[in-house]
Amino acid sequence: MTKRNFLFLVLTAAGSLLFALGMCMCLVPEWNAFTPGVITAALGMAALLAIALVKWISHGKPIPRINWHKTGRIAYCVVSALVFGAGLAMLTAFENMMIPGMIVGIV
Repeated sequence: MTKRNFLFLVLTAAGSLLFALGMCMCLVPEWNAFTPGVITAALGMAALLAIALVKWISHGKPIPRINWHKTGRIAYCVVSALVFGAGLAMLTAFENMMIPGMIVGIV
């Protein structure tokens, strides 16, 4: 393993931990840390996106471009992931929301 790959491995692990900790802070009501959780998760996601972009460029590939003809499918995937995530959050984090969370997740 080269030094560059090891550096990407460490930075990706750190970004993933930040994102996971932020999501836990958001979804565990006993912690009362929703706003700091959103900030932590956003920082983790920004770090992961920056690492992915730097790795992409360091391998000599051009910056990816958005194909505007396929954005409808991309938007559909993003919306479906958000709806599924909302159902999962309802299912795991809130009391008395098990059945509605299952219904939203299935939709």
